Amino acid sequence: MPYIVALTGGIASGKTTVANLFAQLGVPIIDTDIIARQVVQPDTVAYNDIIAHFGQQIVLPSHELDRNKLRTIIFNQPAERAWLNNYLHPIILSETQKLIKQEHSPYVIWVVPLLIENQWNVYADRTLIVETTPDIQLKRLQKRDNIDKNLAKNMILSQLTDEDRRRYADDIIINSHQTVDLTRQVFLLHEQYLNLSHKTTL
Repeated sequence: MPYIVALTGGIASGKTTVANLFAQLGVPIIDTDIIARQVVQPDTVAYNDIIAHFGQQIVLPSHELDRNKLRTIIFNQPAERAWLNNYLHPIILSETQKLIKQEHSPYVIWVVPLLIENQWNVYADRTLIVETTPDIQLKRLQKRDNIDKNLAKNMILSQLTDEDRRRYADDIIINSHQTVDLTRQVFLLHEQYLNLSHKTTL
């Protein structure tokens, strides 16, 4: 079982960018967003249950889930978001743990957007938080998801604040516009995590 570093942060804070830098150093990445997409592919049990709950309005002509429509529903209706999270999260966690056990690397980066909200930090050996400025976060989210400012704000407000997240952080990466600095932060943490993983196996 490898040493588990849970990587989290606010939406559009740059978690994927940071995870990719760790991947370039040869570190396995277990991304719950990717797992979440895999477990709701057409004709899976989760796919059918979600459609049964929300109706055919969330199905595209390709038979895949209409993520944009589903996202609009859950970020404007807290009860629906709670239902979806309560349904999907145990499935995602189970699949995550299965994938981590298959890895033979000294440590893995486990990317979990809602790590603290779901109290999944208890399943990790260490918690790494990625932060950026509120302005960058808002603009990045609007551009990335092609959404309006109000929806972007609702998505950000649905999560914990950076201040709340920091209470659980072992390490923090500041993701500004300086790519060189970000790469340096990741490299230093990589060395630290390798040392920590070796200590736990001695």
